[in-house]
Amino acid sequence: MSLQYILELLGTGFFAISGALVANQKSKPYWFGVTFIGFITSIGGGSIRDILLGIYPLAWVKDPNFIYAIIIGIALSSIFFNRLLKLRKTFFLFDSLGIAMFTIIGTEKALQHDISPVIAAIMGMFSAVMGGVMRDVLTNEIPVIFRKEIYATACLIGAMVYLLLDHFGVERNLCIFIPITLIFGIRIVAVYYNLSLPKFRKDD
Repeated sequence: MSLQYILELLGTGFFAISGALVANQKSKPYWFGVTFIGFITSIGGGSIRDILLGIYPLAWVKDPNFIYAIIIGIALSSIFFNRLLKLRKTFFLFDSLGIAMFTIIGTEKALQHDISPVIAAIMGMFSAVMGGVMRDVLTNEIPVIFRKEIYATACLIGAMVYLLLDHFGVERNLCIFIPITLIFGIRIVAVYYNLSLPKFRKDD
């Protein structure tokens, strides 16, 4: 079992937890509703990436372990829901771990299909953020990429660092863990210090 595969399963589970937490906080839906939101959050970004790259069948269609990871994540979020909500910024932590893992997984997967490094970085970002965008739309939230938070930018920075390390022949495990840690760290620092990118247009 490869490191990439393990991280992809973990990222899928983390996104399922974050999706289920958001769904429960919004409207306390039934199991099907929670499962649907967790599922979309988990597989949305990776599915869009694979469709754009022409990779078929999609990962979750080909391998049922991704479905099992989603089910486990949703079950854990139900069992430990009250405890998870008591933990400070629980959703933020799971979401940040998810985007960090999926960015690097998506970038690496794109490179394995002979995609240029620039496009691979974009595919990595898509893998990380599009599931969350779909989750926010379905739960009637403004998608986080439209807010002032440093989110997709952190993914792009992490993807570029991965490409740089890979270019210089750094050991593969370090190529994966360094940018994952960097993305996670950027998100924590940005939220803690309320950092944001400049507005596209200043208010009149």
